[in-house]
Amino acid sequence: MIIRTLDPDTDAALLPGFAALMVEAVADGASIGFMAGFDQAGALAWWRGRLAAAAQGEVQILVALDDDGIIGTVSLVPAAMPNQPHRADIAKMMVAKRTRGRRVGAALLTAVEALAIAQGRTTLVLDTISGSAAARLYERAGWEKVGDIPAYALMPDGEMAPTTFYTKRLA
Repeated sequence: MIIRTLDPDTDAALLPGFAALMVEAVADGASIGFMAGFDQAGALAWWRGRLAAAAQGEVQILVALDDDGIIGTVSLVPAAMPNQPHRADIAKMMVAKRTRGRRVGAALLTAVEALAIAQGRTTLVLDTISGSAAARLYERAGWEKVGDIPAYALMPDGEMAPTTFYTKRLA
């Protein structure tokens, strides 16, 4: 497995793989902002927008690859306000179903934390569905639970779900 930063100038050919990963995640019930029926065309359009945002420096996207293609991704979203040069959000962590249980998520989390440190971002924030596999991953990785908000997000099937917010202070 290789984890690297997406290069907006040279990695456009990876967009269909990112879109397929996202469609799979939503179909599998991941609450990552999209509803059931989300398709490849919608995902491709969304990823084109993220590639443009990455080109503008608004987000850094990490990609995990194996011999068969994209197996995961996570994004670092630096805070934009002048009083928050030390802060960033972690967003859109996804791991291919075929590689779950092989520590891809943990490796992506370690890599995005290292990227944040390299950029001087020492306070990270993320959110996920309460009690999810992702929540357990974050807790094992030393993320501090800040709190839960009931009925915060819709699952892809339309069911309301609670969300847990986490933070991590990096050295």
